[in-house]
Amino acid sequence: MKRILLLSAAIALGSAAIAQQGNPGAHFIENWDANEDGQVTLAEATEKRSDIFFTFDEDGSGFLSASDYAMFDEARANDQANMEQSGQGYGAGKGQQGQGMTLEFNDVNSDGKVSRDEFMSRTPDWFATKDSNSDGVITTADFGPRN
Repeated sequence: MKRILLLSAAIALGSAAIAQQGNPGAHFIENWDANEDGQVTLAEATEKRSDIFFTFDEDGSGFLSASDYAMFDEARANDQANMEQSGQGYGAGKGQQGQGMTLEFNDVNSDGKVSRDEFMSRTPDWFATKDSNSDGVITTADFGPRN
């Protein structure tokens, strides 16, 4: 069932990317902006990251293992590829966009797996990497060219 949900999510993300062509960050905002006000707050990001953790904790162990992360990384890579094919991309700072989701970023105690507490504790730091203008919210302006 979980794999069906992941496949459905991937298809939806690909469709959203096509619809958002030429507007860096629109895909992210569409997927992370829970109240649809055009900006993502830290509270919205925290809720979404919690959902993401549970989605990719394939065995329900409370940890993202290396194999869980392999599936997670593949889903993120597929989403990125769909966005690039549609002309969406991430705009400036592309390399930092996925950094906050990696095993290395989230494995606070370096034991090779990520607990929910570790993953959630990194949310403010991850949020700060995406909030390029440091105004406390993430909008499409955070994805445009940086001076």
